[in-house]
Amino acid sequence: MHHPSPARRRTASAAALLTSLAVLGTGCTGGVEGVPGAAGARDPYFPKLGNGGYDVTHYALSLDVDPDAGRLRGTARITARADQDLSAFRLDLAGLDVESATVEGRPAAVNRAGRELTLRPDAGVEDRLREGATFTATVRYSGSPQTLTDADGSEEGWLRTADGSVALGEPVGSMAWFPGNHHPSDKAAYDVRVTVPEGLTAVSNGELVDRRTVDGRTAFRWRTAEPMASYLATVAVGRFRTAESVTPDGIRVLSAVDPESAKGSKAVLDRIPAVLRWAARKFGPYPFRSAGAIVERRGDSAYALETQNRPLFPGPPDTGLLVHELAHQWFGNSVTPATWQDMWLNEGFATYAEWLWAAEHDGVPVRESFEEAYADDANWAFPPADPPSAADISEPPVYGRGAMVIHRVRLAVDDDAAFFALVAGWTKAHRHGNASTDDFVAYVEEETGRDLTALWDSWLYGGSRPPEG
Repeated sequence: MHHPSPARRRTASAAALLTSLAVLGTGCTGGVEGVPGAAGARDPYFPKLGNGGYDVTHYALSLDVDPDAGRLRGTARITARADQDLSAFRLDLAGLDVESATVEGRPAAVNRAGRELTLRPDAGVEDRLREGATFTATVRYSGSPQTLTDADGSEEGWLRTADGSVALGEPVGSMAWFPGNHHPSDKAAYDVRVTVPEGLTAVSNGELVDRRTVDGRTAFRWRTAEPMASYLATVAVGRFRTAESVTPDGIRVLSAVDPESAKGSKAVLDRIPAVLRWAARKFGPYPFRSAGAIVERRGDSAYALETQNRPLFPGPPDTGLLVHELAHQWFGNSVTPATWQDMWLNEGFATYAEWLWAAEHDGVPVRESFEEAYADDANWAFPPADPPSAADISEPPVYGRGAMVIHRVRLAVDDDAAFFALVAGWTKAHRHGNASTDDFVAYVEEETGRDLTALWDSWLYGGSRPPEG
């Protein structure tokens, strides 16, 4: 993520689980053996976000969007693997009315409590809900998707735009438009079919595999084969101008631009292949099959977001912002944080990518960017690996001080070739997975053979500004 200003602004006890099961209602008799999956993934800042007991492997979403009425009708077919014997499991969903739910094709009892949707499967599907087994749940829903307000006051979820809508998901907004396990630790492949009035375009992640118009409505089918955290999923609906190309490396580039932003965006978007080539030399091979951008008109959203494959921009971006969001395809999208406390790994690396680009293309040495960040008091409000609250995970220390941590590692390695080999090794080791701050610390020390305790204590976790030298 990148903002127009630096500051944007497990399981429960057995008794508790039985109590939770008791309130699921009496619409289903018999049920299946096991215990319900936990409510929440116990994230340090969003403890109720995500769910336990299963791991999603694939989402098949079918969305029918009426932009004028601000309504959506959806079907979510969720394929998952049980991590325990399940009698019930939960999905995150904000707003929207659930019309029906099935598990393995059989009706499931549905209980709704705020943003927590609980499905209790009928008897007859026990084998599919045993630990290690794969099952499929289908939820049909409709309504007016919500715009959610974050703890820091920014808006996400389903945002109305001048000519349509756009879905932004960091950190919890994806629950506003489809039910799922909405914690970054549960990544999955996606197939998204979006039907809109003819004349509008629906853009999502991955590759466009089909486009078909029938009776005045056009269906766009998008496929994301590589694992994706749900906060990186998007759907943008509007009167976009689209452009497609293929890089020499075979990466399919598709960008969709609001006509009002087209002229101001073209020169920067034309640099996407060059930025990807440059970044691959620094960070390792590009981790996805496709790339691109979505550019809305100014005012349609308040910030840029690294939505997978094609980041979203709130108006024409400059090159630095493009570099930042494309760097996230490695840091955040392919190597995804284990929890939201690890967000500095996303933003610190993406900010450092800006510094590297500026050094090579704008004549601004990395040392100068470091000194500017070091002198900024806002970067010292708290340690980047320990934000005080959910409202602080997008604040300056996560970005600027996070980048300073990366640079201090580079100085400790004291060999640029070894440093960039270290970074490329990190993106390879956790490609399409999740990683925590502890994982990063352990990886750096193992690969370098050095005890960097003083560096971590001062720059990553320290409460005060350490000496610069």
